[in-house]
Amino acid sequence: MKNAAFNLDKNTTKSSSWIKKKQTQPLKSPLSLLLILSLFLFIFLFISFFKITPNSLFSKTITNNPLISQCSKFQTLALGEKFLWYAPHSGFSNQLSEFKNGILMAGILNRTLIVPPVLDHHAVALGSCPKFRVLGPKEIRVSVWDHVLDLVKTGSLGNETRYISMADIIDISSLVPSSIKAIDFRVFASLWCNVNMDFTCSNDLNAQSSLFDSLNLCGSILSGIHGNVDKCLYAVDEDCRTTVWTYKNGDEDRVLDSFQPDEQLKKKKKISYVRRRQDVYKSLGPGSEAGSATVLAFGSLFTAPYKGSELHIDIHEARRDQRIQSLIDNSEFLPFVPEILNAGKKFALETIKAPFLCAQLRLLDGQFKNHWKATFQGLKQKLEVLKQSGSKPIHIFVMTDLPQGNWTGSFLGDMASEVNHFKLYFLREEDELVKKTAKNLAVAGHGLRFGSALRGLNGESKMKMNCPHQRLPDILLYIEKSVCSCASLGFVGTAGSTIADSIELMRKFDVCSKS
Repeated sequence: MKNAAFNLDKNTTKSSSWIKKKQTQPLKSPLSLLLILSLFLFIFLFISFFKITPNSLFSKTITNNPLISQCSKFQTLALGEKFLWYAPHSGFSNQLSEFKNGILMAGILNRTLIVPPVLDHHAVALGSCPKFRVLGPKEIRVSVWDHVLDLVKTGSLGNETRYISMADIIDISSLVPSSIKAIDFRVFASLWCNVNMDFTCSNDLNAQSSLFDSLNLCGSILSGIHGNVDKCLYAVDEDCRTTVWTYKNGDEDRVLDSFQPDEQLKKKKKISYVRRRQDVYKSLGPGSEAGSATVLAFGSLFTAPYKGSELHIDIHEARRDQRIQSLIDNSEFLPFVPEILNAGKKFALETIKAPFLCAQLRLLDGQFKNHWKATFQGLKQKLEVLKQSGSKPIHIFVMTDLPQGNWTGSFLGDMASEVNHFKLYFLREEDELVKKTAKNLAVAGHGLRFGSALRGLNGESKMKMNCPHQRLPDILLYIEKSVCSCASLGFVGTAGSTIADSIELMRKFDVCSKS
């Protein structure tokens, strides 16, 4: 810095001398000299700034950067395919909702959906769309990539991996390849990062390894923190604070949405967001800058109804496009894979062995821990009806986040003690049915069926790609939901719980009798 200051002083001194020689009259005011010196200093700093500032600060697209080399290798391996990635987050029910929206977006934009892993519960949180306080698209993509590496790194820390694909849990065979194309994230990442496909089994994934460096680099590219990469990656910047995605709804594009931040929120949080309704096909489809990119990376795809509008995606029908309308109809409900559905049915038939009620009681997480009275009230009312109309004891399957050791003093404890009136059933992770189903899922490897052709893998090769030290996936919740779908005496869920909503949907589609 001293040398830079010295050179600057030297240059400005020379410049001042040159000015003095050229002037017909000497400078009479020290203020004039100060203004001229300031002007030269400004010019010097301005030129220096442009020499050292990355192009990405002025342009959203990188056109001359080593990152293009990495992308070019991927484009060669991708065989002309175009992909869609998004950043899942929050609990499983929210992740499933986003997955459905990902299927919809992939169908509209004619892209291959990258099927993500199931993230740990609330490992990545979006924030609050109604309060305009959320992680931006770049930040949430980075968080998701980091968590995926955490899922994989379990292998290097404890010789086991807890990675499981959404397609290992959810059956999408009715949609792929008839309605959309899909690729498992592990297959995509092996191409994108140019690493072996068994990287999720690696026991050499630590901060000092070259594999970790490679995954970090390609993760940063996919996250869009370097900006867009010409014809390779387009990172979507829109989120629920600015955009409600639509599709061929007949409205003018980019009109204001009905839900906007109120004046009090604007002043309190000092925000200036304006929410507009944008046609996703016009903005990101063929003919747009995004449309030419091999990979299109969204942030969150979570949405929900709010104040007469939607938080982020308002595409409930597409009457002008029968292909997409069919996709919307067929993806309204996506069942669990047969291994999970069969396990739930087996527990109902072979363990409960009688008509039963399912009670889903969420008592500890988030807002629910302060509403025990309201949660139990609905169950009490249902039980009173069953007491008067049926024989005793009433068989009840309980799924709750309250450990059994803490039931004492609660209505759950009261029911457990009234053995003449109620017979309670529940599942635990260590139960043989749960462990056996998890093993079956690990062997089946449903997720790796999608996109293996790009890696030259056939079904037999796919089946052999099981990690040698694979921890069984946590599937208790999914089996519990399947049991509840078979409850012939009815279902009582926790108000506001997305888990309860998903069970109601399973019961609506009568999955128990179909499995």
